[in-house]
Amino acid sequence: MSGNTLLQLDLPGVPKVRSGKVREMFDLGDSLLMLASDRISAYDVVLPNGIPRKGEVLTMFSHYWFNKFTDIVPNHLLAGADDPLPEAVRDYADQIGRRAMVVKKAQPLAIECVVRGYLAGSGWKEYQKQKTVCGIPLPDGLDNSSKLPEPIFTPATKAEEGHDENISFEEAVNIVGSDIAEKARELSIEIYKRGRDHAAEKNIIIADTKFEFGIFEGELILIDEVLTPDSSRFWPADLYAPGKSQPSFDKQFVRDYLETLDWDKTPPGPKLPDDIVQKTSEKYIEAYTQITGLEF
Repeated sequence: MSGNTLLQLDLPGVPKVRSGKVREMFDLGDSLLMLASDRISAYDVVLPNGIPRKGEVLTMFSHYWFNKFTDIVPNHLLAGADDPLPEAVRDYADQIGRRAMVVKKAQPLAIECVVRGYLAGSGWKEYQKQKTVCGIPLPDGLDNSSKLPEPIFTPATKAEEGHDENISFEEAVNIVGSDIAEKARELSIEIYKRGRDHAAEKNIIIADTKFEFGIFEGELILIDEVLTPDSSRFWPADLYAPGKSQPSFDKQFVRDYLETLDWDKTPPGPKLPDDIVQKTSEKYIEAYTQITGLEF
């Protein structure tokens, strides 16, 4: 841990279920406690130093969006952002309060639900080769960062280690079944469009995003995080210009720095300089305050 950056989250006496790239999951018996650390990963490698307050931004952002989409799909939240923590972890409130989500014990789908509204990242690379993204044909004449005619659903596999892999919709059907895959696609696009339109009013483009769904009591629900700078590309609308990579509010800022290094994108990751850490922290907070209109 350095400064006010929280990289490790352990709660003595509370069983930890799993530790992901960013989040820690603890078992509270009838529910789970999900905590967002300040760790940052790029190219699926967790970097040695984190981004101060990043975990708080991710959690508060997710609370904001979950509450915005309850008319579209139920979610895993069992408590609001300002509700008291469960008794078992109340002693840790000062440490974890704004990083915490108390959630249902859902069974996560074995696919990531990616929606792309603009051509960027791996989608742009594939389009240049064969005019498709995840096998979906797209019109000629699109450029780097072009807006797509309609948002597309491009699922991916989940990887605990290494890279998530883009898959076709047919492969997603093979993994989760046609009914769930169809429902997840429909919900993903609907939620993305709603979030995109809201962000556009705040002068931010949400270029693409990744959702997670789970099954709880036989129902498909939205879980994990929603439309955060970790799971989405956020671009400032007033600086948007197709034909190149865009400046961003998300961890693209870190990726752009890493691209200047002689690093092969395998562990261990390089330490980020203080100025990159500071600017990235500011970008995460700026995205939150601009989209939500709330103080951080």
